[in-house]
Amino acid sequence: MEKINAVITGVGGYVPDYILTNEEISKMVDTTDEWIMGRIGIKERRILHEEGLGTSFMARKAVKQLMQRTKSNPDDIDLVIVATTTADYHFPSTASILCERVKLKNAFAFDMQAVCSGFLYALETGANFIRSGKYKKVIVVGADKMSSVIDYTDRATCPIFGDGAAAFMLEPTREDMGVMDAVLRTDGKGLPFLHIKAGGSVCAPSYYTLDNRMHYIYQEGRTVFKYAVANMADACEAVMERNHLTKEDIDWVIPHQANMRIITAVSQRLGVSPEKVMVNIERYGNTSAGTLPLCVWDFEDKLKKGDKLIFTAFGAGFAWGAIYVKWGYDGKG
Repeated sequence: MEKINAVITGVGGYVPDYILTNEEISKMVDTTDEWIMGRIGIKERRILHEEGLGTSFMARKAVKQLMQRTKSNPDDIDLVIVATTTADYHFPSTASILCERVKLKNAFAFDMQAVCSGFLYALETGANFIRSGKYKKVIVVGADKMSSVIDYTDRATCPIFGDGAAAFMLEPTREDMGVMDAVLRTDGKGLPFLHIKAGGSVCAPSYYTLDNRMHYIYQEGRTVFKYAVANMADACEAVMERNHLTKEDIDWVIPHQANMRIITAVSQRLGVSPEKVMVNIERYGNTSAGTLPLCVWDFEDKLKKGDKLIFTAFGAGFAWGAIYVKWGYDGKG
């Protein structure tokens, strides 16, 4: 019997209308457009600033567009996986809220939390449900409202992050296409260097945690940079070697959009030309689990059936990895 694989059959995305520029950031903290562009490579980021709207709102927008583009019937969706670190609530899951809002009556759904690597983990997980032969239509979402966990008095972190969401449709194929292989890793070393101190079961919310601004992202940038470059490059090289791919075989590298210097360093280590690297960090910043699918959403028109893609990301934990994908359809361009 021929092997069943999971192929990406469509992409949907959403970013909020409000644009937070470097000029505005420079009025909040001691920084400049030149410093932010030189150190991070971000010009602007989108912010979901309307009262009462959370991650599920952006995920819903992305999934509705995906359903329209793929002409999918809501009743045919089997599974929804939402990769997010900024869930609407501790519970229920953002995925369950999404199902209700999009009227997915026959799907089961859950959230996956691996921070900036969340979409990688969710993509491989969704692909395995397809490979089982029991599921025909799986939606994988990457969505984060990072502005909800950012301290806009902290010049080290507030220029980096933005809000956004995007989603892939996964369906079965017997062609030599789809999610081909994955190298995913977690080592647990990263806790001291990248975390949110309070709000979990170790340090529950209190007047003290609020007064001391402990519900926002803390990051030691230099340490994270070093680990990110080494581990993203190593994971890409591992998945390429395992699949007998050279740098000439790769049509596109889709790296997590955390920092332009990280993206450049990883692509240089791989020997891949800048023209083959998807980059939209200048316009959106780091949307955590949203960055990988948002890149494909932006670049979809340039993709051709059979293109060989390498997705890679690195996030808190530390958690990282790379996935090799053969693209399943021609873009509109």
